Amino acid sequence: MFVEGSECPICKTNQFSTNWQGRLSVIDANKSVIAEKIDIKTKGDYAIKVR
Repeated sequence: MFVEGSECPICKTNQFSTNWQGRLSVIDANKSVIAEKIDIKTKGDYAIKVR
């Protein structure tokens, strides 16, 4: 998830990746098939890497 600050509000970690290739915006995690497949439960913008 893209975050501002030094801690992720979801998992409370402070380790972030700078190696990403795309962005996924989840507006309603409860209705999103993609969010369900990658286990996202919170709306927001997520960094992804597609291979």
